[in-house]
Amino acid sequence: MQPMTDSWTDEAKVREYTGRVGRLAARRAGEMELVEALPAEVERVLDLGCGDGRLISLVLDARPGVAEAVGLDSSPPMLERARDAFDGDPRVRIVAHDLRHPLPDLGRFDVVVSGFAIHHLDHDRKRSLFSEVVAAIRPGGVFANLEVVRCATPELHEEFNRRIGRPGGDPEDVLAAVEPQLEWMRVAGLEHVDCNWRWRGFALLVGRAPGGTPDR
Repeated sequence: MQPMTDSWTDEAKVREYTGRVGRLAARRAGEMELVEALPAEVERVLDLGCGDGRLISLVLDARPGVAEAVGLDSSPPMLERARDAFDGDPRVRIVAHDLRHPLPDLGRFDVVVSGFAIHHLDHDRKRSLFSEVVAAIRPGGVFANLEVVRCATPELHEEFNRRIGRPGGDPEDVLAAVEPQLEWMRVAGLEHVDCNWRWRGFALLVGRAPGGTPDR
């Protein structure tokens, strides 16, 4: 596994990131598509790399019947933001966990989501994480990964970086193109795998666990 820095412990980086990406119209469009990919009924949801809890809030708003939402993150400033955001909400549990390591045993979920987190992992870990996600999803459940992906050429990717206010990109990114990731998801055992939405270097990659019914 490639070495990763611990820059997400830096309050200034977290503040810059949350302020910048929260203003991006493309991110909001991707989030709307993620909500569209959710099953009609959701009881338990897991967010991988939950950050400040943004995706959890979106899922709770879209599916008010959620009984439990679990968010995992390893950044102390992000964990603090998420815990503050859901203080007093008994449905939400925020857990400190580094996605470079195997997922803890948290039971099974109707939905596993992730927003701009998995691209920090090396490719071998991405593949093993997808297998762990399949094991954590109930039959017919959904995995929806709103992600940063590699554009077709370096020039196109740098244009994407410029448009999101990140010239030169992030040195911690370990980006993969869309098609290899879709294949890794299929190999892990997900079905009906597709890229449901894309804008330049943002993409929503969705798959469904075998079994169950489409509206579970």
